Amino acid sequence: MRSLYSDKEASEFKTDLDLRVYTSRLLGRDSSLVLHGGGNTSVKSTATNLFGETEDILYVKGSGWDLATIEAEGFAPVKMEMLLKMAELKELNDTDMVKYQRLAMTNPSAPNPSVEAILHAIIPFKFVDHTHTDAVVTITNTQGGEDKIKELYGDKVLVIPYIMPGFVLAKLIYDMTRDVDWSQLEGMVLMNHGLFTFNDDAKKSYEKTIELVDKAEKYLADKGAVLDVKETNTNTDLLVLARIRKEISNLKGKATISILNNSSEAVYFSKQNIDNIATQGPLTPDHVIRTKRIPAILGNDFESDLAEYIKEYKQYFEDNKTNETLLNPAPNFAILRGEGSLSFGANAKEANIIKDINEHTFEAILKAEMLGGYKALSAANIFEVEYWSLEQAKLKKAGNAPEFSGQVAIVTGAASGIGLAIAKMLNSRGAAVVALDINPEITNIFNKADMIGVQCDLTCSEDIQNAVSIALKSFGGIDIVVSNAGIFTPSENLDSLSDENWQKSMDINLTSHQKLIKETAPFLKLGIDACIVMVASKNFPAPGKGAAAYSVAKAGQTQLARIAALELGEYGVRVNTLHPHAVFDTAIWTDEVLAKRAKAYGMSVDEYKTNNVLKTEICSENVAELVCAMAGKPFAKTTGSQVAIDGGSDRII
Repeated sequence: MRSLYSDKEASEFKTDLDLRVYTSRLLGRDSSLVLHGGGNTSVKSTATNLFGETEDILYVKGSGWDLATIEAEGFAPVKMEMLLKMAELKELNDTDMVKYQRLAMTNPSAPNPSVEAILHAIIPFKFVDHTHTDAVVTITNTQGGEDKIKELYGDKVLVIPYIMPGFVLAKLIYDMTRDVDWSQLEGMVLMNHGLFTFNDDAKKSYEKTIELVDKAEKYLADKGAVLDVKETNTNTDLLVLARIRKEISNLKGKATISILNNSSEAVYFSKQNIDNIATQGPLTPDHVIRTKRIPAILGNDFESDLAEYIKEYKQYFEDNKTNETLLNPAPNFAILRGEGSLSFGANAKEANIIKDINEHTFEAILKAEMLGGYKALSAANIFEVEYWSLEQAKLKKAGNAPEFSGQVAIVTGAASGIGLAIAKMLNSRGAAVVALDINPEITNIFNKADMIGVQCDLTCSEDIQNAVSIALKSFGGIDIVVSNAGIFTPSENLDSLSDENWQKSMDINLTSHQKLIKETAPFLKLGIDACIVMVASKNFPAPGKGAAAYSVAKAGQTQLARIAALELGEYGVRVNTLHPHAVFDTAIWTDEVLAKRAKAYGMSVDEYKTNNVLKTEICSENVAELVCAMAGKPFAKTTGSQVAIDGGSDRII
């Protein structure tokens, strides 16, 4: 492991807190040091209070912040005097600890201080860095792990036996270090938990972490704990993925994202003795809030496997509970025998965090096995963290989920105009979106964990099958299909209509919708509150001269939707159609085209835009709102309907 510290970059940071932000972000850049909010850092400094008095302040990472992106406001300022007095108490429950830490803050709007704030305070150095480094924790999670750590670091590192984070951990270290010469220590290893380094200089504290981790990595390599995983291909049945995700959603009582990890390492791990190595517990107890203690192990009869997991989880709860309330017993991730793993989350972000944790854990377990055998903390220790009152409080603060949280949507024609607005609005309301368009820019427009752009020719079944595969592997299923893609062919009367324009309109405006339904229907039948929304046109109920190719195709599309409603209704899949008209904020309506059309009708551009009964302009966002309504609760009991969105057309009315 190499230091990322740059003297040039660091010279731009003048204050203690600015330097703390800088080196914290350096730690956060490396996922083998900290993952998704893990670890914490601090700096001791001074501040002048309202009365002109100088106070010693601990700036410690606040709850909810991630070291990779932390800002100065992510550090909670806590009075050192109060923290040091708290360390002298004989006992203090965690709820009171949090309360009194907040009372000691100099900024009431700052986030809650880390539960390890007292521990940071008693370490007599300006900068303190705490990481959950994979290499060190891997060694601690082996048979004889403590002896291996002592062999590696000697007496330069203080080894702390595992104990619950919070006041009891701070108190233990406070008592253990009363007679310790801190100047002789390079760090502390908390068994099964992580590494602490410290120094009065930000660079030295950070680089001591790098040095100790580098030693651990070399130790693993010297002992032969090095992975050599060959690339492995799997052919996971997509319908099985959809069925598993459906069952998990039922068990959790809400739509759930399910992400397949079929990387070479995940597949290799899933082919090991997973009944033993995958069911001991997490790499560090902090992970249990995300992952639960162990995964479900799924084979061909996954329903029975999940039922057995639920039974065993409830027994684990009964064996360890005092006065806690049972959490939902469904797994947060699963190992697919021989095919990788699945991570389950209320949304794509949550599922991806679990996937990331799993990837690091798989590697650590495999290396630990080479080092004498993986050995996690006991179920009782893990339960203590999983049902920790402070962690449960975090879960309760999560608030209400967005409308489409956990659902998966496919939107076609999403690179611009109406499709773009629909995809963005569904995502803003919680849905994971797979956005399709023939325009290759679609992959740049949608390039996030919960928004994936796929270049797709909707007249090509293979392209659609590829997009469906991406949706299933990325999110686990399909719940919402918005069939929006279309083109407006040049105006031609019937007596001069070209075969090319006729066929092009039929292929894109009709047949592509049929192909999309064919490829997605098997998965929609396994979807959560599943629906299809057809974006057709006012030209179906009110066709115009010169638009035969377009109008006839749109009429066919509308009829297709009605038949789909009849065929898919028994599976709970709703199919509804909307007919937009004169949506002017799309690519085809340039200023030049608008001016030309308005002039042809003897109107100004503004008059032309509002040439409807309500005298209102229709925008892509308005269409997106109606799509969301059709996909959501307002249309939960409706199928086979057709709704115009045109401000009112006298020709239709």
